[in-house]
Amino acid sequence: MVEQVLASSPVEPQYGASLGAADARSVYQGLLWQFVRGVIFPGIITIVLCFLGLELTIEQMILMTPLILPSMLFYSVPEALLVRYLCKPLGLALGGLDAGNQPPPGSISRALVRALNLPYYAFLRITLVRGILAGCVAFLSLWLTNLFRHGDFQQWQMVMFPALVFFFACPAYAMIEYFLVSRKLVPVVERLWHHCTRLTREDQKALIAVRLKTKLLYLCIFITALPLLFIALTVFYKVHLLMRQVGVADPLPILMPLLKWLAGALVVCMGGALMVSLMTADEVSRAASRLIGGMNEVERGNLDVDLKVHGTDEYADLTRGFNLMTDGLRDEVRLLEVSQDLAGELQLEVLIARIMRAASELLDAERSTLFMHDAEKGELWSRFADGLTVREIRIPDTAGIAGAVFTNGKAENIADVYQDPRFNQDVDKRTGYRTRSIICMPIVNKAGKRIGVTQVLNKKDGGTFHYKDQQRLSAFTAQIAVTLENAQLFDEVLAVKNYNDNILASTTNGVITLNNNRAVVTANDAALRILGLAGENIFDRAVQNRFTDANPWVVKSVVKVQGTGRNDVAVDTELIRADGSKASVNLTTVPLRNAQGESLGFMMNFEDFTSEKRVKTTMARYMSKEVAEKLLEAGESALGGSLQTVSILFSDVRGFTSVAEAYGPKETVSMLNEYFEQMVETIFQHKGILDKYIGDAIMALFGAPFEAADDADRAVATANGMLVALAVLNTKRAEQGRPPLEVGIGIATGEVIVGNIGSPRRMEYTVIGDSVNLASRLESATKQYGVRVLLAESTVMALKVPTLLRELDLMRVKGKDYAVSVYEALGHHDERSFPAITECLAHWQAALKAYRERDFDSAQAGFNAVLQLHPGDKPSRLYIERCMHYRRDRPPADWDWVWNLREK
Repeated sequence: MVEQVLASSPVEPQYGASLGAADARSVYQGLLWQFVRGVIFPGIITIVLCFLGLELTIEQMILMTPLILPSMLFYSVPEALLVRYLCKPLGLALGGLDAGNQPPPGSISRALVRALNLPYYAFLRITLVRGILAGCVAFLSLWLTNLFRHGDFQQWQMVMFPALVFFFACPAYAMIEYFLVSRKLVPVVERLWHHCTRLTREDQKALIAVRLKTKLLYLCIFITALPLLFIALTVFYKVHLLMRQVGVADPLPILMPLLKWLAGALVVCMGGALMVSLMTADEVSRAASRLIGGMNEVERGNLDVDLKVHGTDEYADLTRGFNLMTDGLRDEVRLLEVSQDLAGELQLEVLIARIMRAASELLDAERSTLFMHDAEKGELWSRFADGLTVREIRIPDTAGIAGAVFTNGKAENIADVYQDPRFNQDVDKRTGYRTRSIICMPIVNKAGKRIGVTQVLNKKDGGTFHYKDQQRLSAFTAQIAVTLENAQLFDEVLAVKNYNDNILASTTNGVITLNNNRAVVTANDAALRILGLAGENIFDRAVQNRFTDANPWVVKSVVKVQGTGRNDVAVDTELIRADGSKASVNLTTVPLRNAQGESLGFMMNFEDFTSEKRVKTTMARYMSKEVAEKLLEAGESALGGSLQTVSILFSDVRGFTSVAEAYGPKETVSMLNEYFEQMVETIFQHKGILDKYIGDAIMALFGAPFEAADDADRAVATANGMLVALAVLNTKRAEQGRPPLEVGIGIATGEVIVGNIGSPRRMEYTVIGDSVNLASRLESATKQYGVRVLLAESTVMALKVPTLLRELDLMRVKGKDYAVSVYEALGHHDERSFPAITECLAHWQAALKAYRERDFDSAQAGFNAVLQLHPGDKPSRLYIERCMHYRRDRPPADWDWVWNLREK
């Protein structure tokens, strides 16, 4: 009959492995087999107990045997009908699911409630239906046997048999059935819950809650108390009957002690069982109430719940688990709050600082650091506030613990960092901070790429970081990875925007963008200036409204690009400005498209070719952009003659004639262009003016047409920079199998005449004066001294910034009556080109002093000491030769140290 309700059908594939036998057929078979066992086994046990306890004879047992099966059917059939009724909602829901249909939510909800209540219904069915029917059947079977077949069952046997069934067998098995049915229905309940989000209110009211206290009291009464009472009465009655059978007329007085003992034992055992049951139920209820109260608080949103453990049983484990759960929830909420708080921050420096504070708070740590990865430089960097300034630290992305974590992508939790060789203890020594423990975690973006490292130092309680801290930091880094990427992307987008805005603002070309309706979207200042519209608002206006009347060719260019989708160029075209003036421009109109190739509008690029721009373009070939702009601002007055202090730089290629002969004309010009490109770029970087090329020589000015306090400093920096650039160029030439180039540089500072010099047909902006000639002589003198840069004393005196120099000689150049002190600039040297330079300069100064004091032996020893440290120092060799000369031929008494330069 149950099978009619729980119809068979295939098991749903998705539940076959995960939930076990939860289809209609399996549920039916399980409940049917449970029902059959519940009828057979308790019946057999009851009959055995009757045979042992009721003193039945073999003949009586034989007479009872034919009545066993009809008796079982008498109470089994009503039970089966009741099971069918109780399982009907369950069968309907499971049958629909097995057929692949989705039953309505109400059907699933009713089936769930019935499945949850079914164990209690099974308990009631066996206790009441089976207990009453089976007890009645037991009494009737004995009575009918006495009546029709002379069974000779005694009255006490006829009473004890149904009492055994009703008060002992059925209640005991009812509890067993309760738990067995509960276990059988677990996969069914799980399957139904998969199709039901929640129970309806009506169904929730139908749920029957069986409290633990009720279960324990039932066990106490029906499993302990009533069986004890039954056994005690049975024993007393059977002893009383036995004594009467042996001839004791009134055995009651004799059995009174036994009766008292049985009564006392019953009271103590039943009372003890009742007390223990109530106490156990009360203790469990209190523990459960605490847990339920805590869960209600959590449901209301209060996560600051910390339940105290009051025992060592399973509820103690549940309490600890609940506390761990609330700790985890608090951590998750805290992480969520921190992540939400950080999500709105897009300024990277501020975001990094807030993340560092949040990481310290989450792990209760003293400090934390967040390193971002700079892929271009191969470094980890972090920015932090120091007073009113923001400082940045950078380390190689493989250095230290942070570098190791970033490289291998594995978190590190180090209890004692001083035992780790990767930790740099010098940092602690410099700062005075004692690092004890470190937990370091890589930051990985959603693409799986490592973008940085989070590093947290020292627990505030003095302990070490544990696994839970590592889990917290891992969850936190997972949360902040997206925020960091957004901030970086925002920085990049902002940088690109600022870069583009700066380009548009600084470019001299006019740029106007239009949307697909040909309305102006953006226009830079240069465009408004070229159009003569400075200060006017032309945005959101159609381009034809601005250009149709005076400049129709502009609109035609836009229409052409809109129609063809290709660029359009108008070269050297006359543009009429708003004020009526004219300008010569090149116009390039291009279509604008997005990444999908869809049209965004158009861009017009106006290139102005007025005289001012042409002059600036021409002048920029001879001087830096800044100087050219100053000249244009000052006008023609800046190009007139004037007397002012200028630093003049001459440079010349050594052995150029032989190089030119070896290379030929074409290669020589190519070599000079490559050389001049590097040298002139260095001059312009230091805001110098290229005065002229003299063959392979270069003449540059610092302080013309406008003087500055650092003219001499920039001239010396230019000389050192030219030699550094030449070294790079020579490395490239060596790789190409070409010989290196050598140059000499001379610099002098003084008053010269500056201005335009020449005829009306051809003018040249240049300088004239003794300092010009002196700079040229010093450049030539570098060959005799074997050095690369010589400075006049006037240049050294004009320096504002200390630089590496050595006084070389007191020299009188050819054609001059006075002597000048000359110095060698050493700022271009490194340890390879001038080893032990500090020690060499100390020996040099001492030797030069001895030389001028006529102590030629000491001077020669000092210059030899320089050569021992730097064998390639040619000035030391030159002075050794002079010392040897003056040791043979002593200088006159009026010797003034001056060395006369005989060559130009």
